[in-house]
Amino acid sequence: QVQLVESGGGLVQAGGSLRLSCAASGLPFSSYRMAWFRQAPGKEREFVATISWSGGSTYYADSVKGRFTISRDNVKNTMYLEMNSLKPEDTAVYYCAATSRAAIVTRRYDYNYWGQGTQVTVSS
Repeated sequence: QVQLVESGGGLVQAGGSLRLSCAASGLPFSSYRMAWFRQAPGKEREFVATISWSGGSTYYADSVKGRFTISRDNVKNTMYLEMNSLKPEDTAVYYCAATSRAAIVTRRYDYNYWGQGTQVTVSS
């Protein structure tokens, strides 16, 4: 049974930082492309960042480029999202996702497995 479990969310002031983690089990983690998505109240779930199976390739949404960093540790079966210079518009539930596709994909429908999400709230 595949499980993706996010942690690290919380309340932070604008300009602050948070580090999210996604612990994976039940799948060959090092063979999967991983990603972060987020969903704000009343909005569609949107792509944030993705990382290749090896960690050698990353891709970001324009809205977070230069502020967020995605990474992974294939020994610990864990993915991370370092979020700096947070803005109130970053407030959302953040989800990790996994796909067996090797290419960079940013649509939610391209991802096979999802975590339950972790809330990030940025106050102004």
